[in-house]
Amino acid sequence: MQQTNLTIEALNNAYSTGALSAETLILSLAAEAKTQKAVWISLLDETQITAYLAGLKNKSPQTHPLYGVPFAIKDNIDLAGLPTTAACSEYSYIAEKSAYVVEQLIDAGAIPIGKTNLDQFATGLVGTRSPYGETKNAFNPDYISGGSSSGSAVAVATGIVSFALGTDTAGSGRIPACFNNLVGLKPSKGLLSTTGVVPACRSLDCVSIFALTANDANTVFQIAAQYDASDYYARINTPANKSPVLSKAEFTFAVPLPEQLTFFGDNIYQAEFYKTIEKLEALGGKKTQLDFSPMLQAAKLLYEGPWVAERYLATQEIIEKKPEAMLDVTRTIIEAGNSAKATDCFAALYKLQALKKQADAIVEQVDFVVTPTAGRHYTREEIRENPISYNSNLGYYTNFMNLLDYSAIAVPTSFTEQKMPFGVTLFSFALQDQKLLAYADKIMQSNQLPLGATNWPLTNNTLSTSNNRGFIDLAVCGAHLSGMALNQQLIERDALLVEKTTTAKAYQMYTVQGPVERPALIRSEQEKQSFEVEVWRMPTEHFASFVQGIAAPLGMGKIELVDGRLVTGFIAEAIAQNGRNISEFGSWRKYMATL
Repeated sequence: MQQTNLTIEALNNAYSTGALSAETLILSLAAEAKTQKAVWISLLDETQITAYLAGLKNKSPQTHPLYGVPFAIKDNIDLAGLPTTAACSEYSYIAEKSAYVVEQLIDAGAIPIGKTNLDQFATGLVGTRSPYGETKNAFNPDYISGGSSSGSAVAVATGIVSFALGTDTAGSGRIPACFNNLVGLKPSKGLLSTTGVVPACRSLDCVSIFALTANDANTVFQIAAQYDASDYYARINTPANKSPVLSKAEFTFAVPLPEQLTFFGDNIYQAEFYKTIEKLEALGGKKTQLDFSPMLQAAKLLYEGPWVAERYLATQEIIEKKPEAMLDVTRTIIEAGNSAKATDCFAALYKLQALKKQADAIVEQVDFVVTPTAGRHYTREEIRENPISYNSNLGYYTNFMNLLDYSAIAVPTSFTEQKMPFGVTLFSFALQDQKLLAYADKIMQSNQLPLGATNWPLTNNTLSTSNNRGFIDLAVCGAHLSGMALNQQLIERDALLVEKTTTAKAYQMYTVQGPVERPALIRSEQEKQSFEVEVWRMPTEHFASFVQGIAAPLGMGKIELVDGRLVTGFIAEAIAQNGRNISEFGSWRKYMATL
């Protein structure tokens, strides 16, 4: 197995220091990919890869965030010069240009390795519905890898690529992530262009991202989520969803009612889910149980309603002229889409709109909703014996997501006693992708699981917010310190403690009387001292209301920290020196302990 840590940060560091050559790494990975059965449908040859590597000539890890980062592409997404098959050779065509989303990634320095296997025409959640072979689970070949984006998930999990593109119409970007210990981001519909993507259900399709960490998924998401005017379903992203956000120390989440949770007889997955909920509560989460019935009713519409007609429309030429080109199970599912009437479609749309109103009322009560990503992990033999109903079971927690226009992320949370992965899905409204990524990162940092099926450890590489305009670092030295009287003013504004340090040796501290006694930090030219401070990162949207509550003689300015940085913090007018000088304590906390 490839020993080089392929997380984006690790590669960036290795390239920057000269410890690793992009050419050496990429060619080695491409050779290793050739040994994997049923993971890839087509691979770039050395000449093709060398051409992409040549594109790095005037780039660097400092200027291009995906410099030399290897990635895989599900074979229903175009890559120029390679066939797009959708796992059906009779459908195959040579792509003249790459899909819009692929172009964004290559422009950022990413290097494609090849096209990955999938459930034919992206119809399935199992990873076994392909004439190119069944993609085996990265941990145990007896188990399914999950589909339809099976090859993409296994390529990431086994350390061949840093990330991969999949598609997710009904769960295809989340189920394989769960079964292979990966992050699976199903972005809000329309944020990642579907130009150059073979449609499954065009009105619902999403390009998804498989990654080893939430941070890597976010890096790829920010690059890939560029508005494509040629995509009729494209959606303009919001400024708040373009940069990483902070997870709250105290947050709320909902889970379905106990009677609505089903694990299809898998007591192991059931136990892991309840363990995960306990971990979320230990992380500061407040659990609410809410009625999940609108989501479950919506989920049934995807395959039991007229949306199957979209799959028929997408494959109409093949299914009508060369039906034998399709696998029996794929054809059986899609053929049903030719019987829906226009009246059925409108009736279903009306019903869906009513269900969305009900579902939205549930989602808006919490920061996010949590479900198992899958209720059970089936073996390949079980799927062979019951290919349709077991596949349907896998969609129990996933099929409703795009119909109801939610964003979602699958995040690994544990391993079973059988050393198989388990994970949950977090979801919320559309355009909440950054929020979900932040909580996924929080969960991963807490659990510290190895990455994918490799032995690579998760590093303390939290989502970077320090250089984004949406946040401000605020140094506090008194009643706003952790555990002190006014600290709640920071917490209720979603601020997050990022550092405990001291000021430069340049200040004196005085007491300011009031309803709550506070300190005044004043720069001094004599008897200079340093003082305990905490740096809290606050969303700028809450900063104005925070400042409005500051009473004279205090105000906002710049505080010099011990390392020379200037950070926004509390300063005071000279009149504050009329108070008691408490500089000898070096800390407001120590002074308060003497009272």
